Amino acid sequence: MIEVRTSPLSKGEFRRGVFATCDIPEGTLIHEAPVVAYENEDDVHIEQTILADYVYQYGKNHTAILLGYGSLFNHSYQPNAIYDISFEKHTFDFFAYRDIQAGEEILINYNGEPDCMDHLWFLDDEETSN
Repeated sequence: MIEVRTSPLSKGEFRRGVFATCDIPEGTLIHEAPVVAYENEDDVHIEQTILADYVYQYGKNHTAILLGYGSLFNHSYQPNAIYDISFEKHTFDFFAYRDIQAGEEILINYNGEPDCMDHLWFLDDEETSN
């Protein structure tokens, strides 16, 4: 249903994104990403590594690194996928927010809500490089 390929949206050395290998109807569970959680106070150590670019807020007191494809979904303010956090299963569950066509890159809004237009930190890097 999904695969990792080179993304025209991604920056950096690896330029990866997650793409649909078949049509995915709205509401379909795309991926369950297992969580490796750590306490927010440990973030000072993670911030010194590239992993800081790939973590998610996981409740009030924790941050999470997602396994599987979880940390490879790219951002869009017009996402075609959303995610729900399952604290019971310790997963981030990614769903099609609308119908997704085969070959289309699967995109989420990093703000957590599909219609949230809050500015994101990495966009500052893009603005200064232009």
